[in-house]
This record gives sequence, C-alpha cells and structure tokens, in this order.
Amino acid sequence: MDTKLLGSSLIISGTALGAGMLAIPMVLAQFGLWYGTLLMIFICFGTTYAALLLLEATLKAGGGLGLNSIARQTLGKVGQLVTNLLLYALLICLLMAYILGAADLVSQFTASIGLDLTASQSQILFTLIAGAVVACGTGVIDKLNRSLFFIMIASLSLSLFLLLPDFRLSNLSQVMNQDQFELIKTSAVLFTSFGFMVVIPSLVSYNHEASDQQLRNMVILGSIIPLICYLCWLFAVVGNLRPEQLGEFSNVSELIVAFEHHSPWIGTVLSVFTGLALLTSFFGVAMSLFNQNTDMLRKNRIITYFVTFILPLAGALMAADKFLAVLSYAGIILVFLAVFVPLAMVYKIRLANVEPTRYTAEGGSLMLIFSLFFGGFLLISQVI
Repeated sequence: MDTKLLGSSLIISGTALGAGMLAIPMVLAQFGLWYGTLLMIFICFGTTYAALLLLEATLKAGGGLGLNSIARQTLGKVGQLVTNLLLYALLICLLMAYILGAADLVSQFTASIGLDLTASQSQILFTLIAGAVVACGTGVIDKLNRSLFFIMIASLSLSLFLLLPDFRLSNLSQVMNQDQFELIKTSAVLFTSFGFMVVIPSLVSYNHEASDQQLRNMVILGSIIPLICYLCWLFAVVGNLRPEQLGEFSNVSELIVAFEHHSPWIGTVLSVFTGLALLTSFFGVAMSLFNQNTDMLRKNRIITYFVTFILPLAGALMAADKFLAVLSYAGIILVFLAVFVPLAMVYKIRLANVEPTRYTAEGGSLMLIFSLFFGGFLLISQVI
C-alpha cells in the first residue's frame, strides 16, 4: 500500500476515532467488558461491510463523484433528495458533537495559559481555524492527518503505559448493569463511533489511480485500526476506574481529571490524545460536507466554507453539554445513510448489471440480507 492509500486509510480511521473514543467507556463499562467487546466487534463488522457496499456503488457509478451525484445516478431524484437530507442531518450532528468536544479542550488549554474563554468563544475559535484547514482541500488534510494520527497513536500508547501501574484486573469483571436491552440501546453510539463511510466518495476521487482491490483494502484497514484502539482504550479505562465513576462523566475534561492522580503527566497526555482524536474526526467529516457542498453548489471555496460551517457551529452554540445526546441522534440518522442507502444503491446497480467488472462487495445476496437485518437491529435498538 503506497503512502497516499495509507494516508487515506488513516483519514478513515481518524474520522471514526474521535467522539467514540470518549463515549465508549462511558456507555459500555457498566455492562462489563465481555458483552461490550462482542457488541463492538459486531457493530464494526456490519459497518465495514456497509462501507464496502458504498465503495461498490461509488466505483460503479463512475468514481470521482460526491454522494449527491452517486444518489442521483443510482436512486433517481427522490432518492437523491432523501440521501442529501440524511447526509446533511448526519454531518451537521457529527460536526456539532466534535465542536462541542473540541471546544471543551480549547477552553481547558487557554485557561492553563491564563486566557479565559467562554464555551461559545472556544467553539467559534476552533471552528474558524479547523474549518480553514478543511477548505484547503483533501491533499492538505491527508498530509496533516498523517502527522496528527501518528502523534495520536503515540499519545494513546503513552497513556496506556502511564495507566498500567494502577490497572486492576478485578475491575474488568465488574458488571453494574445486567439488563441486556440497555446494552443493545448503546448500539447507536457505537455505530456512530465507526461512522466513517461519509469520507469514502471523497477518498475514491482522491485515489483515482488506485485499483479496486487497493481501495477495498484501504477501507478494511481504516476500519480495523479504530476497533483495536477502542478495545485497548476501553480495557485501560475500565481497568483504572470503577464503572459507577464512568457513568458520572458528561464531557471530555471530566474523564481526563479523573486520571490526573495516576501521574503528573497523564492529564497533559490525555488532553493531547483526545484533542487530536476529535480534530482528525472533525477533518474527515468536515471534508465530506465541504465536498458535498462543492458538488451541489458549484461555488467558490469562500462561499462553500461559510455554508459548510455556519449550521454546525450554530447548533453547537445552542446544544451545550449535549455531547452524548448529539451522538445518539447522529447514530439514528447514520443507520439510514450508512446502511440502507448503500444497500439500495447496490441493489439497483446489481439489478441493472452496471459495470459488472468493477469491485463487487463479497457475500452476494446473503450479505445484502445481513445488511438489511443489521440496519433493522440498529433501529430496533433505539425503540426497545
């Protein structure tokens, strides 16, 4: 795999790693690690296959297109409208969550250097600066994301090392909540934590010279890295904190403060790690929304910049302290966009036998049925 494809895999991983890294210990710890781990692996598998379906639809529709154009070619005008509505709702919810989480860290950082910013000021500052990077294009995001991702992984490794002395195996077997229905209800947050599919059309366009097999491997590698990181982080957090403590956290800084007594450096390292996790996620999601707006509006980058970031910022300003709630809303929308929409696209494409020589997701009709039931499972998890 060349550096461009590797960088694209890291964009996928960085998009997934973010809010999920912070939310997973808060929602899963009370159910014990065994069931939480099994559910996470199941969600990762279903999400990865849905992403491969979208990859198939993107390639067979011609590649180099935004989701707007792919939906128009495969699902018609009504399908295009529904897809666009779902995509905008999802991306805005995700960007709201990332702005909320990142602004909390910005406030913490500026306070440490003697500059007190309100939550609103921190949100505006972060959005303006990070949004300007996104407007520079996918190539800039790729190169910057590679450096940020490796720093993030180094920070995660150092965090795990610093937490190791206080790790207690007895914590891993604790189960505070035996209700399996409550466990299933966490599926939306977990699904959002693997919600990287929105970047696939942009990355296919960016890697236009790559083979179909290389693009498939790019997606799979990009989805496995977050799973490994999530599992390591979940084990480390649960091994150091009691489950009842985790249920009390409502934002990023509270989780960091809980670890600061373990080491004088742990707060700084975790702040770097969580900050970069949110930043890489923001870049991936914002890149998708920016490219979608470019595909639809055909305007210059300045106009597209303001259209892209004004709604997420406004939503974040009005949704203070709603970090996990926003993630749950995004999870429900993502079920339709990341599972049912690619499923419908691929069904129509295969029925019409469009570009049969291009990549076809493995499993045939049986896996299409699995995806249908997987999406149904995620929806049911929100109403039981």
